[in-house]
Formats: sequence, structure tokens, C-alpha cells
Amino acid sequence: MNAAASFPQAQEFHVSLRVTDLAASTAFYTAFFTAPPKDTTARYSTFLIPHLHLNLVLLVNDGQQPLDTYSLYHLGLGVADKSQVIAAYHAALSMGAPIVKPPRTTWRGTPLHELWLRDPSGYLIEVYARLTADELAQMPADQEPCFLVPGTRPAAERHARIT
Repeated sequence: MNAAASFPQAQEFHVSLRVTDLAASTAFYTAFFTAPPKDTTARYSTFLIPHLHLNLVLLVNDGQQPLDTYSLYHLGLGVADKSQVIAAYHAALSMGAPIVKPPRTTWRGTPLHELWLRDPSGYLIEVYARLTADELAQMPADQEPCFLVPGTRPAAERHARIT
């Protein structure tokens, strides 16, 4: 590829996902974005989220092929701060979304406050906030994750820390 060539500046990012249950996925993303779809038919729902410059289309899996939720590693939503990651956790619980990793602060790699959940079709979603300089200064020596909601540390990790 020619190093001098560049893509035009994006005005919007478009993603289309095949889903197992259009109604359940539409309800999930309506709550997730706190915005209704722009269009909904029996075959698709379209979300236009202006502040994210996002055009998300959910498509019925009419080919009846198994969905490969492994190849698309995850979708990510960056939020303002730790309190919003925690709020997203409570919202996900109220929607019945499966929680993969409860809200925590991670220090290895890119330090983040993060929450991992699954949408109704099984796609992974990461809700994250970058750490402030003050938060980075609180990094523990062992760099083990700090869970943000009491009682959410997985039992295996609680036991491992005790022994």
C-alpha cells in the first residue's frame, strides 16, 4: 500500500451484526445506547448514535448458520469514568445481560476500569473508562485487579487470595 495514500476522514462508523433474536437484540441495544432504533422491520433494526458517530445494524440470521461470536472478539464502549462503568454493570444486571467479568480496575496492559458482558446473541461487549493520573498512582504493587462492586470478585479468586 502506498504510504502517502490515506483514507478520508470518517464521518460515521458502520457495523452490521447478525443476531439470533432480533427483538431481544433490539431491546438490548435500545437499553444499552439509551436510544431507540431509527428503523425497525421484521428483518433488521438500525441504530444511529450521533455522539459515537455509529451506525449499527442488527440483521436477522435468516441463513440459519451458526453465529460465529468468536471471530469478532468484542465491541467496546468507552465511558467517562469509573462511576459510569459501575452504572453500566447495574443496567446490564437489570436487563438480564450475562456478566462475563464484573466491574474492576485492571492494571496490566492498558490500565482501565472495565466491565465485560454478552449481548443476546453472545457477542462480547466491553464497557471501559481510562484511568485518571490520580487513579494510576493508586496501582497496587501486585497489579491484581481491584473489583469495583462489593461481592463481585469471583469465588475462585476470593479463595485463591485467602490461601
